[in-house]
Amino acid sequence: MSRLPFDTDRPSRQRDPGAETATGGHNLPVYTVSEISGELKRTVESRFAAVRVRGEISGFKRAASGHCYLALKDEDALIDAVVWRGAAMRLGFKPEDGLEVVATGRLTTYPGRSKYQLVVEQMEPAGAGALMALIEERRRRLAAEGLFDAGRKQPLPFLPEVIGVITSPTGAVIRDILHRLADRFPRRVILWPVMVQGPGAAEQVTAAIRGFDALGPGDRVPRPDLLIVARGGGSIEDLMAFNEESVVRAAADCTIPLISAVGHETDTTLIDFVADLRAPTPTAAAEKAVPVLGELLLELGDLGARLPAAAFRLIERGSERTAGLARGLPRPQSLIDAATQRLDDRAERLDAGIDRVLERRAARVRELSARLKSPGERFAEAAGRLDLTGQRLEAVMGRVQDRARARLDRVAAGLSPGAAIRAGRLGRERLDGLGARLDTGPRLKLQRLAERLEAQGALLESYSYRRALARGFALVETVDATGGTGQPVTRAAAVSPGQALALVFADGRVDVQASGEGGVPPPPDAGPAAPRRRGRSRGPAAQPDLF
Repeated sequence: MSRLPFDTDRPSRQRDPGAETATGGHNLPVYTVSEISGELKRTVESRFAAVRVRGEISGFKRAASGHCYLALKDEDALIDAVVWRGAAMRLGFKPEDGLEVVATGRLTTYPGRSKYQLVVEQMEPAGAGALMALIEERRRRLAAEGLFDAGRKQPLPFLPEVIGVITSPTGAVIRDILHRLADRFPRRVILWPVMVQGPGAAEQVTAAIRGFDALGPGDRVPRPDLLIVARGGGSIEDLMAFNEESVVRAAADCTIPLISAVGHETDTTLIDFVADLRAPTPTAAAEKAVPVLGELLLELGDLGARLPAAAFRLIERGSERTAGLARGLPRPQSLIDAATQRLDDRAERLDAGIDRVLERRAARVRELSARLKSPGERFAEAAGRLDLTGQRLEAVMGRVQDRARARLDRVAAGLSPGAAIRAGRLGRERLDGLGARLDTGPRLKLQRLAERLEAQGALLESYSYRRALARGFALVETVDATGGTGQPVTRAAAVSPGQALALVFADGRVDVQASGEGGVPPPPDAGPAAPRRRGRSRGPAAQPDLF
């Protein structure tokens, strides 16, 4: 039995007494688990220090630490692999399950799990066909998310003030863009230098797009009105940075209009699908960014020459239209005359309507006054009802006494002297009680009738116009030939010059004579009109009747 190619300079191991029996007489050294694992690790790493392995990625995952773990497989075998964070950041593409790649690295063992694995230092897709398949699969996935929809496209500004360019600062692309902008319409250009191929290019382009988009109005660097992402031509591997998902998503999220000018006219990258406009070359991108200054000046001169004629035609058409509209309008004076006539008619109708309303209200007041009874009449009616009630009570009391006396006589005829005495005593007590009730009943009823009569008298007094006279008002009445008062005067127009009038106050009457023209309106600060109530004169200090 041959020994493993382990280190021959190791010190001899202590022999196990039971080893001879177990191995048929051979004497083998005893290793610890750590020693045998270390020997295996050194052997594998020295034998496979640098290898290139081609296979399909399976079970790819990226840990929170940035390390990537995957497996490479073919039809018959599978080998685990790990990409440390530093190497993973240098990869020019994003590893995915099912992608065939060529990985360069070294084999090592992992003693903690008794397994071997490939430590990948470089990785690239296995040929152009694999890259195209990767790009096509990524394009379909991003298109399904709606990143390439036409509705997301933004219109380009007609004349941007500031243009941001994302490209390499040392290539011919930036010189072509600046030269073309200077020929057409000079604008301010801000360059964000980036790598356009190789490891780290996609991250720099992504950071440049998001950096321009994050600029605000008050920042030291002005915010561009338009972005141009440009690169010269190259192979599919050279343009791979512009097919990365991070670059595509940054362009889709950008709020600044973006022109993609990557490669030559036949080259197509994923950023072309998400950009607001695709230019076949960087020079064409500069042409689409700004108009030609000379053409604008010529067009401006032509418009300036056409402006006076257009303004004259506009004024002439406006004058014709104004004249036509003026012919269809009536004369202003006729409109004013018609409105004045309608106003006079409404004023006359309003005066007549007010007079009719006042007459109806006065007639209604007189009708209600006629229906009211004087307190003397109401007292006389109440006294008559009270007398009638007293007579009816006396008649009732007489009949009750007669019936009680007859009943007592009937009872006395059939009772003994003792029972008659007791019955007589009870009858007298009951008769006394009834007599007392008969005495108090009419008096209480008369008291209630007197209280009700007093309340109605107070209510009637509250309706009297004397309350208004007590507050400082006066009643104006005409004076007849006998010197007595006539009808109340409610309007100044009803008074003629020299007419005798009577002013009735709360404490008496004053005779006056009207002077001046009738119908003079009261001054603006005149108080409210006196209530229109009629009354009779009873002398200088006499009070007019209520009814």
